[in-house]
Amino acid sequence: MRKPKTIDLFCGGGGSSWGAVKAGAKIVAAFDKWDVAVSTYKDNFPGVKLYSGDLTDFDPHDLKEELGKIDLILASPECTNHSPAKGNSPRCEISRETSFHVIRFAEALHPRWIVIENVVSMRKWARYHEFLERLKSLGYHCREQILNAADFAVPQTRRRLFILCDREIMPRAVPQKQQPVKGANTIVSSNGAYPFRLLRSDHRAPATLERAERAIAAIGARTPFLIVYYGSDHAGGWQPITRPLRTITTLDRFAYVKPTADGHVMRMLQPEELKLAMGWPKCFRIKQGTRRDKIKVIGNAVSPKVMAVIIKTLLNGRKQDAREKA
Repeated sequence: MRKPKTIDLFCGGGGSSWGAVKAGAKIVAAFDKWDVAVSTYKDNFPGVKLYSGDLTDFDPHDLKEELGKIDLILASPECTNHSPAKGNSPRCEISRETSFHVIRFAEALHPRWIVIENVVSMRKWARYHEFLERLKSLGYHCREQILNAADFAVPQTRRRLFILCDREIMPRAVPQKQQPVKGANTIVSSNGAYPFRLLRSDHRAPATLERAERAIAAIGARTPFLIVYYGSDHAGGWQPITRPLRTITTLDRFAYVKPTADGHVMRMLQPEELKLAMGWPKCFRIKQGTRRDKIKVIGNAVSPKVMAVIIKTLLNGRKQDAREKA
């Protein structure tokens, strides 16, 4: 069977696209408005036609003539204003409504499949059920599924909502892979490539030292660990390195602490390590922009390994459907 022609809306650096390609899809076009994400995507998908700008600026009917028949739409609409990480800050409804671009493109391109990814709390959005009903009115069977990247051999705890849509059959549930859990220790570089500084020093923030002391009290002075910034799960601001990394966000939030003969030393996890914790391979290039930009590209991404299983599940449904019709 031919590879399904695919477009990636809100493509970011290319997490969804990378997973889809590994599962047998052919990406023909991708869209994003952030120049750093577009440049990163271009580094890794040189043969894909890239559209840079707000989706409002593009008419999918015109694109239909340019791109031809599209089988699959991948979409990760803006999630910031759905996310609990935004706290009590005012929510931007314009940002939330970027989801309806998916409807606009689906109406024009009529793909068989759509896969939409977002934070789990998108379901609390006042227009979420309207959004689902619009998809169903276009003839799609929709399955909502919450998947955790840690269940797919990704060394990161990352729960996300996926909406799987198929015009012909109800999408099968994505199997929860029962693979051994990978800890953050599988992605932390131990070859001395990155410099450390002493943990206990005059310039260190008291809150950082408090987190470290809680970790040392819990696991002892001879065991390395991670300090976690920006977010609380009542774990004291730290985590064992043998567990999957807490959810990567767009902020620099993980510090690696290890004991030495001179005392504990500390450094922040680097973009290359965070890339691996998202499930990208070493060959994937995240070289554009500042350090902060690179972390934002990674934190905004979809885990490729999760998307690969999703697309394989959809395509296996196509094969089963074809066999039954035969």
